[in-house]
Order: sequence, then C-alpha cells, then structure tokens
Amino acid sequence: MKLTPQRLTILAAIAVFVGGPLLFYALGDAPRRSLLKEAISIATLLAFAAMLAQFFMARSNRWLLSVFKPPQIQKVHKYIAYTAVVVILLHPALIVLPRALEGGIRPWDAFWTMISELGSLGIVLGLIAWVLLLVLTAMAYLRRPIIKRLPTHYKGWRYVHGGFAVSFAVLALWHSIALGRHTDIAMSALFLGLAAIGFAMLAKLYWPARSAPKHPTKAGAAT
Repeated sequence: MKLTPQRLTILAAIAVFVGGPLLFYALGDAPRRSLLKEAISIATLLAFAAMLAQFFMARSNRWLLSVFKPPQIQKVHKYIAYTAVVVILLHPALIVLPRALEGGIRPWDAFWTMISELGSLGIVLGLIAWVLLLVLTAMAYLRRPIIKRLPTHYKGWRYVHGGFAVSFAVLALWHSIALGRHTDIAMSALFLGLAAIGFAMLAKLYWPARSAPKHPTKAGAAT
C-alpha cells in the first residue's frame, strides 16, 4: 500500500490520538478492575483525546489543508466531535453504571452522591465542563440561526465556538488530572501537550492580523 500524504496524515493522527492514550493506559500502574469499568475508562480517554484533536483541524493547520479539502475536514470534524460528545456527556452516568451489576449502593444513589459533593474541586470542575459541553453541542446544532443573530456573523461564531471549546477543554483536563484514575504523569503530560499545541493553532487562527505598515505620504516622505 502506497503511503500517500492523506494516508500518512490519517495514520499519524491515529498513532497520536488513539495510540498515545492506549499506550500510556497500558503502561500505567493503576490497578485493573472489571472489563466493563476498564472499557468505560478507555472510551472516556479516547473521547477526550478526540475532543483535543478537533483543535488540530483549525484552518491554521496548513498541512491538513494541503492534504484534505475543507469540506472533508468539516465532515470528519463533525462526525468525530459528535461521537466524542456522546461519550463525554454520558460520562457521569457511565461511572456509576457498573454498580447495577454489583451489590451495595444503587447507581442512582451513587450518581446523586457524586454530583452533590460540591466540596470537591474536581467534581465542581467536571460539572462545569459538562454544562459547557452541553451548551457547546446545542450551539453547534443551532449554528445557522446563531450566526445570523451575531453582529459579526460567522466571524463572531468562530470566537464564541472557540471560546467555549477552549473553556471546556481546560476545565475537563483539570478535572481529569485531579480525579482521573488513569491520568497519571505520563497521560497528563500527553493531554497537556496536545492541548497546548491545539490552543496555539486556534490562537494563530483567531489572533487579530497585524495592521500592515502604512506607506508614508509624499509630504511625510519629504520631511
């Protein structure tokens, strides 16, 4: 199979955003639990990695634009984002789901206890990130009417959408580092590195273009 730029880009993305989390998960020293619990943990790690991958699809990524057409990037962005969003929005319920197969506290009681522990900074950060993601998803679904109502239309939408995305990513990453079972130093470094690069790409896209230097007028040139 010939390694075309398109295939090379896809393989690189899979290696970083899928292979990276799976590798650090396998090398982590967290005690293994039931197959269901570990499957939920892996799905959550990959979903968050997929959310970070969205920042790499910004138009400032010249390499990506040179390999794929914008409609192709937008389609992949949408499919990956919605898949990851479903997993992350279900994350609070998935955490307590295995309790239905265990004795002791019921899943609903465990869920209520978890979200009501507002004394835990990690829980609070996770709840805020969850609400931000819900709003971000609703905004993406209602994108067209929102763009029409914004004073600067699409440009304003990009700033609002990007702002919510960055806010969610920061709070979700903080939450996962504070409470995550598998976000040890290596996994945290991976996510922090990906987030930093992704934010930089977004900033490069949104950063106001520097005004071009004005050419001196004839009068000014004579002085």
